Parts: sequence; C-alpha cells; structure tokens
Amino acid sequence: MIVFGAIDFAAAVARVGSFLGYYVTVCDARPTFATKRRFPDADEVVVAWPHKYLAKARTDTRTVVCVLTHDPKFDVPLLEIALRMPLAYVGAMGARRTHDDRVAQLRERGLTEEELARLHSPIGLDIGARTPEETAVSIAAELIGARWGGSGSQLRATSGPIHH
Repeated sequence: MIVFGAIDFAAAVARVGSFLGYYVTVCDARPTFATKRRFPDADEVVVAWPHKYLAKARTDTRTVVCVLTHDPKFDVPLLEIALRMPLAYVGAMGARRTHDDRVAQLRERGLTEEELARLHSPIGLDIGARTPEETAVSIAAELIGARWGGSGSQLRATSGPIHH
C-alpha cells in the first residue's frame, strides 16, 4: 500500500493498511510532514514528489494506491501514472467537485474511459465516516470489497452465499 499525502487521514489509512497486512509506504513532497514520527505505523516514509516516486516504485498487481493529497499539482500527475499501471486499486480522496475537476484534467492528458473507470473516487464506501479513523475504515472496506468482489451492501440486505 502506498499512501500519498502526509495528512492526518494518511496516518489512519497507514494504521489500517498495516492491520490488513500491507507493507505501507507514506509519500509526500514536504519533509516537514513526511516523518516517521508522524507515521509510526508506516513501514516506510518517503520524501519525494508523488508522481516521481510512483514511476520508480516497485509495484505489482497487488499494490494499492491511496491518493490523499487534495492538491491537483500532486494528484493529476500521480493519477496519470497510477491509472496506467497494473495496480490492484487506485483511490483518491476529495469532494465530488474535486473528482470531476481531476477527471477532466486526466481526460485532457489523454487517459481513456477504461483507465478512468479504474479510479475509486471519492475514495471509500459511504458509511457516514467523519473522522480520519472512520474514513480509514471506509477505505479499508472498499479495498476489501474490490479485492474479493464484494458489493459493499449490508449483508442483511443480500441473499445467497456470503463468500463469492
């Protein structure tokens, strides 16, 4: 799991990512914020421009990318690279308007509808999350659902086998 953006939400996502068994890297271009002290649950904290780091990072089809930077100068170049890589999951935090703006910029950069369809944005499931920790649970639930093909629905509202 690579978490981009050294914010409070990233600390919670790193914690839940570690709990789920991921090797967690937090990356941010700002050395003041990207510190091991702020992200004790991360296996690695990297100070680098996000898109430059991802372009050189060792990834595979199990790699999860969570973009929490909230800044188009980081988000757009990073997502342009991420959505063209064979990753398990690419999610980005932000309001629906932010999402729409990002998608428009990514289209301008030549991303296809198929590539854009891989973007989980706004990131997470609608569980009413408010705090960084609740948001991290929302993201974790979406990751698990994406991995195993879950619907994100309440089990009591579904029928048939629980495990696909």
